[in-house]
Amino acid sequence: MTLLHFQSGRLRVPPLRKRAAHTQWIMLLALSAPLILLFEAMHLPAALLLGPMIAGIVIAVADATVRVPPYAFYIAQGVVGCMIARAIPLSIVSEVLRDWPLFLMGVVSVIAAAAALGLLQTRWQVLPGTTAIWGSAPGAASAMVLMADAFGADVRLVAFMQYLRVVCVTIVATLVSRIMAGTSGGPLPEIIWFPPVAWLPFLETAAIAGGGAIAAHLLRIPAGPLLVPMLVGVVLQDAAGMTIELPPWLLAGSYALVGWSIGLRFTRPILVHAIRAFPRVLGSILVLVAVCGVFAAVLVYVKGIDPLTAYLATSPGGADSVAIIASSSQVDQPFVMAMQVARFVIVLLTGPSLARFIAKRAERWETV
Repeated sequence: MTLLHFQSGRLRVPPLRKRAAHTQWIMLLALSAPLILLFEAMHLPAALLLGPMIAGIVIAVADATVRVPPYAFYIAQGVVGCMIARAIPLSIVSEVLRDWPLFLMGVVSVIAAAAALGLLQTRWQVLPGTTAIWGSAPGAASAMVLMADAFGADVRLVAFMQYLRVVCVTIVATLVSRIMAGTSGGPLPEIIWFPPVAWLPFLETAAIAGGGAIAAHLLRIPAGPLLVPMLVGVVLQDAAGMTIELPPWLLAGSYALVGWSIGLRFTRPILVHAIRAFPRVLGSILVLVAVCGVFAAVLVYVKGIDPLTAYLATSPGGADSVAIIASSSQVDQPFVMAMQVARFVIVLLTGPSLARFIAKRAERWETV
């Protein structure tokens, strides 16, 4: 029996709540795999999370009852935190400090533009409360979704906004890269899913990801399962010379757990709301991309930075997709990644306060 079928000329989704849990998990896996392969073929950097998330949504609206176990979700967040820590070496800090006014201008401009668009979406009641702010935040998409979940926003709609932006920004940045560089950018490096593992660094990384995430949850640290492993990883990597070892198969499994956890929380009313909000959310994303293009033009005019480097540096996330495009283009990669990582760190630090500010404003608007 298929998950979706037609009955009386109408598409019908048979309920899954009466199916055994193992049957629901098999269906979830069977739907996730082809979606991942499709998105990988499209060269989407978030394919390993997007595929499971969309599969989870389909299963959820068919009244599935399975859920990702909480501690598996916390550990997956810890792995994502270690992955982010690995992307923040000391060389990026020196790159930022060398020309900090330029970085401050670029980072603050993009964050301000994203916050303004999120504020307008809240004001116009496109999305509720802090959801629009977290959904508009120009950081690493997976981190923003997990932070939003920890601070009370609707993680389902935040994920919808963040990953729609990932798709749009990836397409636009790829097109800009090909037009400006006059090249296809070359083939992406092939992923070796089961490479040799350095076991001592791997065990150290696993201890940080698992132990840090669980400890943070038990201590009730906001967004702790993500932030504590990330901060510990940065300190040990840069101060103690630790190597963060994350095999591709571990990252793939962690992304899948995060994607399933988000997707399985969807309900039919939430999905309908997301579909209705799609045109305005897409419009907001395209406006943000255009505004960032203007900021890039300012960098070119004021500082003489080459246009493609400036565009990729100011592109509104995610950092992983920009990193892949930058690695296959003739650009100043340290500058691009320093700008992206600096913006991500500032969003992490300012996101909760900004979300609380917007929430208070939204309450006032509702009472007017």
